[in-house]
Parts: sequence; C-alpha cells; structure tokens
Amino acid sequence: MSRFPYPAYPNGWFRVAYSEELAPGDVKPVHYFGRELVVFRGEDGEARVFDAFCPHLGAHLGHGGKVEGDGIRCPFHAWRFDGEGSCVEVPYAKRVPPKARVAAWPVCERNGIVLVHHHAEGKPPSYEIPVLEECSDAAWSKPENRFWKVRSRWLDMNENAVDGIHFKYIHGVPSFPTAEIHVDGPVFRVDNTMRFSTPKGEIDSTLTTIDHGPGFQIVRITGAIDTLMLNTATPIDEDDTDVSFSYSVRHEGDEQKKRVGAARIRDLEHQFEQDLPIWENKAYHEKPMLCAEDGDFGAYRRWMRQFFSESW
Repeated sequence: MSRFPYPAYPNGWFRVAYSEELAPGDVKPVHYFGRELVVFRGEDGEARVFDAFCPHLGAHLGHGGKVEGDGIRCPFHAWRFDGEGSCVEVPYAKRVPPKARVAAWPVCERNGIVLVHHHAEGKPPSYEIPVLEECSDAAWSKPENRFWKVRSRWLDMNENAVDGIHFKYIHGVPSFPTAEIHVDGPVFRVDNTMRFSTPKGEIDSTLTTIDHGPGFQIVRITGAIDTLMLNTATPIDEDDTDVSFSYSVRHEGDEQKKRVGAARIRDLEHQFEQDLPIWENKAYHEKPMLCAEDGDFGAYRRWMRQFFSESW
C-alpha cells in the first residue's frame, strides 16, 4: 500500500538534466515517471526527450543510439528518427512504415536546466518556467549542483515551505519565522522573515520560496550573503524522487564573500540532509492534527491539487 494518498506523477515541468551535462551529440538514458526515457542534444543544439524504446523491435535508444542532425538513430537496425520523433529513414527498406515514431516530450531549457513537461493526459504545458537574471549575472557564482535520491515524494517534502516551526527544531534557528503566503495560479510563494545563528551572532534574514508547479522551486535568501537555490525534484517511480539543489551566491568577485558563500552552501546542504530521515520515514496524514501556530498546510495542499489529473 502506498504511503501517499495522492498520485505519484503530477503534471508540470521537471528536470531531466543540467545543461552542462548534455553537450551536442550526447545521449543519456534516464528513468522518470516510472518509465524509460532518452535525453539527447541534437547537432542543432536543442535538447530533446523521447520515449526510450524503438517501435521496431524495442531497442533502448539511450544505450548506443547516435545523434544525427536534430534526431537520433537506433543502435539495433539503424532506424533514424527526426527531432519530432518521426521515423524518416530505414536504411535497408524501400518504405518507412507510416506510423513509425517515438513519442517526443515537450522540453524547456532555462537557467541551465533541461526540463521536460509531464502530463498524465498528454495535455500541453499550462505555465512557463521563468528566466532568472541571477543565472546570467557575473556577480553570482557558478552554480554548484548537488544530488540526492530520496525515498519520498516531492509534494510531501515541499510542504516544508509552509512549515515554519520545523526551522527551529530541525535546523536550529533561534526563533520561529513569520510567513506571508501568496498564491497566483501555478505559482505558490512564501515570504519568511527570520533570524539565523552565525559564528558572529544572530542576523536578520529573509527566505523567499517560489514554487512554479510541483517540480521547480526558487529559493532566495538574504542575510550574510545573497543566495539563490534552484530546487528541482523529478519522480523516479512511486516511491523515490531524484532531488537536486543548485546553489549560487552573490560574491561580486570579493574573496571574503566567496568564503562566506561557501560556508552558506555547506550549511544549506547540511540542512537538507537533516530533513532526509524525517521525509524517508514519515507518514502522510490527509487530515493532520494541527495547532493554530502551525503553517498553512491547507493552502499548500489546495494549491497542489491543480497539478493532478486524478481527483484527490
């Protein structure tokens, strides 16, 4: 029986690779949403995601497939598929079977991340991933990417955004943050004001979390040093999630700020790993017994329902 009462695979944009992981001509097999996919970058520089198995005799295009032009050639019998997934060549046959194709998924490449759009009913994207100025600003450090395979679902993990109380008891902040929530269609924003403990004493800080759908989260932190986190999580199967945080700090070339930024990133990694044993072993209560001082879990759960095709 599933630990979670809601569907495993919500609708929305999800990371399948970082841009730096996918050079022109690269082919990468991945397993997400309980299925096999192939990610590749065509000679035209565009990233693409296809269903993995050739419709001919089932070879996995991610294991030995070769990029040609904007498409990919099967490693088994050399059938060639164009960038839209249609078979355009069978080198030993006079005629290409007219229905020969592999499903091509909608892809968006923004902020150094290759994202694919998943929808249980095959509907097109209903929202966009924003372009972030920090990602092209030389004042900000090159993103540092970290990866975890987590035995939980991202929607359960992401409720941390509205759970201000846990910051004190898990992460040791000296006082409870105050939070303001703003909901705008597919965007859920939480503005937290809090104090952080540092080697030089307590400092005031703000932590703003902005969810664009269930799989892409922007976190901006002030205090000591401005920090950007791009948090992405893609369902692997019904039990596990591929989580990655991409950290960047505004150091402006200053060596002291670089050291402060490195310490901030180490602390943020530590905070994430403090949460792991909670997430991997907790139960998800549909109707939790909450106190008045708890965060607005109801608002978050009502918002997340728009990303499910199944009722919940």
